[in-house]
Amino acid sequence: MREILRVQKLGKNLGGYHGETIDIRAVLRDLIAAAQAHGWTKEVYHAADGFEWFALHRSALIAQPSTRIYISAGIHGDEPAAPLAALKLLQANQWPENAEIYLLPCLNPIGYTLNQRENVGGIDLNRDYRQPKAAETRAHIAWLTRQRKFDLYLCLHEDWESHGFYLYEINPEAKPSHALKMIEAVKSVCPVDLSETIEGRPARGGIIEPRVNPAERSDWPEALYLIQHLSRQGYTLEAPSDFPLTVRVKALVAAVNVALGI
Repeated sequence: MREILRVQKLGKNLGGYHGETIDIRAVLRDLIAAAQAHGWTKEVYHAADGFEWFALHRSALIAQPSTRIYISAGIHGDEPAAPLAALKLLQANQWPENAEIYLLPCLNPIGYTLNQRENVGGIDLNRDYRQPKAAETRAHIAWLTRQRKFDLYLCLHEDWESHGFYLYEINPEAKPSHALKMIEAVKSVCPVDLSETIEGRPARGGIIEPRVNPAERSDWPEALYLIQHLSRQGYTLEAPSDFPLTVRVKALVAAVNVALGI
């Protein structure tokens, strides 16, 4: 606990994200190298402006996988911890033997070159999944429509306004929840946002359980598309951007590992 209390907000994010940035081209090269070193397959589903959008796939190590897991990162170009967390997970190479995993480590690479939330055309890709306007969203949806159902999805994010880590849980069938265990794991590396209201929604101990009615929203995030079409349980993980980048990466990795049972 004493170590957590020494982690202080940086006070840089006034009106937007003004923290550390990353060389996304170098990160993508490292991601591909780590995936190749550990036997993942790579599928390119979109290309533009010198970048490739790709999915990485790891087969289960047993004949009959019991779970299919989807992990995405990097949909907002001002959230550098997400693709870095994906890289750390690949490099650590600790995955459940019975899981088939799909990892999409950067859904908005050009956004990172601009250090902005949106894509180059000013579209927030994470509000573009119901009536998609952006080419990269349309390509991602086309890839998703070719997939079978996932048992679990994990979307990695940051929030530059947050007081600590928090998560959204969508679990309409009341399956065994990972939320509390993820929060407990994160507490050892990063403060948790204990506000009663986060992003205008009621929260309990860093957990938001939004009421989901897709018909009422025109600007679907990725998570809403997934819960509507491909999964019945998922989590959006939000690291606090006003803390050091290494802390945010550790928080996302710790939460993912708990959800994976690592």
